[in-house]
Amino acid sequence: MRNPQTKADEILRCARSLIIRGGYNSFSYADISSVVGIRNASIHHHFPSKSDLVRKLVAQYREEAEAGIAELERNVSDPLEQLRAYVGYWEGCIADETHPFCVCALLASEIPVLPEAVVLEVRAHFRRLSDWLTSVLERGAAQGRLALTGTAKANAEMFMATVHGAMLSARAYGDATTFGAITHPLLKRIAA
Repeated sequence: MRNPQTKADEILRCARSLIIRGGYNSFSYADISSVVGIRNASIHHHFPSKSDLVRKLVAQYREEAEAGIAELERNVSDPLEQLRAYVGYWEGCIADETHPFCVCALLASEIPVLPEAVVLEVRAHFRRLSDWLTSVLERGAAQGRLALTGTAKANAEMFMATVHGAMLSARAYGDATTFGAITHPLLKRIAA
């Protein structure tokens, strides 16, 4: 049996949607209070500052991402299929607007104005994702499933940047199909 949702969970979910819609500086506790139906003081009880709230949100997001990667590792053994599943996850999220943008990718564009505690969480997400992609690419190259130009690490960074850039392009054009138009050729190019 799952624990019932707490007010803190509602606040985090609301903050996440507000960040995805407009970034870190696009919302205040007043915006959250009107959506969640609680006073600002109640939000401050759970999260004393906006920095505390967003740091917790990113930490939670990182946990979700790591759980998703672990599930992918358990259920899909082929490295190329892992990459396809990762891209497919985002393609589906963008198409149905459940999670139309990676929270950390969006916040990374705001690093110059983010509190240091949030920056550390965002950078940790990118490092973990890069490490996982590097390991997938190394395994895929060793198995002859992937054809890399350069190091696995450099290819992982390029892959990650392409996926996040495709999210941005899909948003800029207002067309979810843009994401696949950018990411599918990448997958074809690295398939051996």
